[in-house]
Amino acid sequence: MKYRLKISEETADLDVSGSAGKQNAEFTIGEKAYSVRYRAIPGNCLHMIVDEKPEEAFVANTMQGKYVFVNGRSFLVQDADQLLSHRARRGGPDQTPGDVTPPMPAVVVRIMVEEGDLVKKGQGLIVVTAMKMETTLVAPSDGRVKKINTSVDAKVAPGEILVEIEKEERENE
Repeated sequence: MKYRLKISEETADLDVSGSAGKQNAEFTIGEKAYSVRYRAIPGNCLHMIVDEKPEEAFVANTMQGKYVFVNGRSFLVQDADQLLSHRARRGGPDQTPGDVTPPMPAVVVRIMVEEGDLVKKGQGLIVVTAMKMETTLVAPSDGRVKKINTSVDAKVAPGEILVEIEKEERENE
């Protein structure tokens, strides 16, 4: 199977071949090939033998993708094709004006609303930090918080929809 992955800030093509149920696989990333034997261990852990060298990896599933921890380093692994199609949808003419996205890569430090809350245009929704500066993302219009697609400490990027706001239709009083 072929995959396009975004690993941290780099995109890589991954080709995986192996025997089902045998827990052996051949991985090719770019031009480099790896022979891997693996075994899943409870607690989101993988015990692997990569080119005859033992490795332990821990995998944490998040809304942004999978964080993989190996040898004291962590890597955010995402499906690059899925990210591209998501960003293409966001940048087109069908972009929903009720979506709240960060202006730059950042980390979420506070979520100030909950799903179902009524919000006013300009009301603070989420606080993000980037380059030691905090920015409050605000509601683009009056409405109801339809969905929150992030969490505190999440790494976010421009184009990611953090909050979806459904415009409230007002009845004539």
